[in-house]
Amino acid sequence: MLTPFRSPELPLPPPAPRAHLHTRKVEFRGYQRDDGLWDIEAELRDTKTRLMSIAGERTWQPGEPIHDMAIRVTIDSAMVVRDIAVAMDGVPHAECPQAQAPMHKMIGCTMGRGWRKAIEHNLGGVRGCTHLRELLFNMATAAFQTLPFDKPDGHTNTPPPHLGQCMTWDFNGPVVERHHPVFFRWQPKPKSDTSDAPTSPAPLVQPG
Repeated sequence: MLTPFRSPELPLPPPAPRAHLHTRKVEFRGYQRDDGLWDIEAELRDTKTRLMSIAGERTWQPGEPIHDMAIRVTIDSAMVVRDIAVAMDGVPHAECPQAQAPMHKMIGCTMGRGWRKAIEHNLGGVRGCTHLRELLFNMATAAFQTLPFDKPDGHTNTPPPHLGQCMTWDFNGPVVERHHPVFFRWQPKPKSDTSDAPTSPAPLVQPG
């Protein structure tokens, strides 16, 4: 059973006068299974603070979910999708649950580089659901936080997937130098280079 959302108060600056109209809550959870696989779960819920009606559909009471959906992706230690389950308990249109079946096209895909491209290829546009895609996009990050990836031992030419993906994990930054020194100032091989020789660090260029 999915656990309820929590709403922590964030220390933001005081806002301008305003009226609360909409809340979207998203939660990701990672589990280690007894059979050696891993479950990554995601849940999305949209609610309004006032009555909401869609002509020809229905009316939602304040706090009643307009979108209430969840995904469970089962992956192996290589982050390959082995199974996927979807629940769409709250949707604005009767046709929305049709988007559940195409989600199985993601079985066999890997939660790593190219994950977003695989989602767009299999579920993009009218082939899937916008909100389910949004959850899938970020499930790879939740999976990375869940699986116990070891630090490189110096004998690999491939950096961990999170390196070079944000300011903190800049290859030329101090965090990579401290935690992954073998990849400090790392540069990818040119596409024409098919050798297995280690890539030399790029020289540090001083600003002019």
